[in-house]
Amino acid sequence: MQGGSSGIGYGLKYQARCISDVKADTDHTSFITGTLSLREENEVHLIRLSSGGTELICEGLFSHPNEIWDLASCPFDQRIFSTVFSTGESYGAAIWQIPELYGQLNSPQLERIASLDAHVAKINCVLWWPSGRHDKLLSIDDENIFLWTLDCSKKAAQVQSKESSGMLHYLSGGAWDPHDMNAVATTCESSVQFWDLRTMKKTNAIERAHIRNANYDMKKSHILVRI
Repeated sequence: MQGGSSGIGYGLKYQARCISDVKADTDHTSFITGTLSLREENEVHLIRLSSGGTELICEGLFSHPNEIWDLASCPFDQRIFSTVFSTGESYGAAIWQIPELYGQLNSPQLERIASLDAHVAKINCVLWWPSGRHDKLLSIDDENIFLWTLDCSKKAAQVQSKESSGMLHYLSGGAWDPHDMNAVATTCESSVQFWDLRTMKKTNAIERAHIRNANYDMKKSHILVRI
């Protein structure tokens, strides 16, 4: 960990490909990241920016059973997050909870709240509605979009509905509209598809968008940023 005019760094033991801001932590600037090692025990790091803004501090370090390909923090509970992971042979997705008194434990363990185990194709991401408390989750694999109902108190997730992207279309990711909980955009090869979650049907599409990822503007409606 180091500070300086060139920025602030934080070192991980293994490589990582995903990091998420902890939106529910309104008192600090916090992030959560997960490592990507096929042979070693992977780690989830809870990181906080110091009060002086000069260094990144490890607030919590937790083991994770598989290599992490996607990670997203719950927008209404700072101790809950999702991961998409790979065993090397198959992909899975789960919802995890950080123990409440993790700072007082010698080797705190993550608690698996629920497994999103309805997928057959390769899972790409899990989406939370970004604008507040909501009991729905989205998971996207190469071929399908799943809408889940999550009950953290019962530690259960149930598929509410599912829809295929259609023949010859391969989904790669998506973004949930923060201004409309029934609207989601998915990236599909070089196009963007728009879905209504009430019917699980596509409502529109932007073809030949040459897009790899997308996100919505949190402050302005109907603004989609593409990468």
